Amino acid sequence: MLYLVSTPIGNLGDITLRAIETLKTVDLVASEDTRKTGFLLKHLGIKKPQISFHEHNEQRAGEKIMALLEQGQSVAIVTNAGTPGISDPGYTIVRRAIAGGIEMTMIPGASAVVMALVLSGLPVHSFTFRGFPPHKAGARRRFLEADKSSPYTLIYYESPYRLKAFLEDAHTIFGDRQAAIANDLTKLFETVQRGALSELAKMYEAAEPRGEYTVVISGSIDSNLNKPESILNTKVTKGRHKDTQK
Repeated sequence: MLYLVSTPIGNLGDITLRAIETLKTVDLVASEDTRKTGFLLKHLGIKKPQISFHEHNEQRAGEKIMALLEQGQSVAIVTNAGTPGISDPGYTIVRRAIAGGIEMTMIPGASAVVMALVLSGLPVHSFTFRGFPPHKAGARRRFLEADKSSPYTLIYYESPYRLKAFLEDAHTIFGDRQAAIANDLTKLFETVQRGALSELAKMYEAAEPRGEYTVVISGSIDSNLNKPESILNTKVTKGRHKDTQK
């Protein structure tokens, strides 16, 4: 049996009872980073053998995992945070398992995509998750251009190193749409900044981005939800979390 196990995106209290039980019962844990997963397992009081399973060895590690599954062993796939396959390793092993007739399931858990969308205040009934944009400016602009006419709320991941450039390009491509930037969700200094793209881009000209970012941008339909009425600097801060995991 193959299990794709979602793990906390920040606060370790978000681990589910089912995830804990699964990690206790499998024969092996395939981890994006064995050190980080080892910390999580230690926190949960679980001792399990691990192997590395990340973007640089997916092919080789996938073959090993499939061999173990075919021998009757149970394997849990775990990434550094969140759900395997969502901007993380996992897709290729799912395809292999389907092709090989291996039984599998997923243990759901915390999601930065859903959390940022709900907290953004933007329409939630239809949305498009686009993951990480390309690093280079030209490719990033072409990537954004593909979503310009989409009526759906758009969700992106971005690193602190490229957030400023992303916001500037998004403003250029989309115009001054309403947006929200969620930072360090479930962690100690969780914040959500809401406002027009121009305001948010200007804010990060002075502030140095740090941590993990999820950017939510309104769709192209010209409705009251997309009017430039600003709710900039609306801040959502949770209670102090046990911030011990990405």
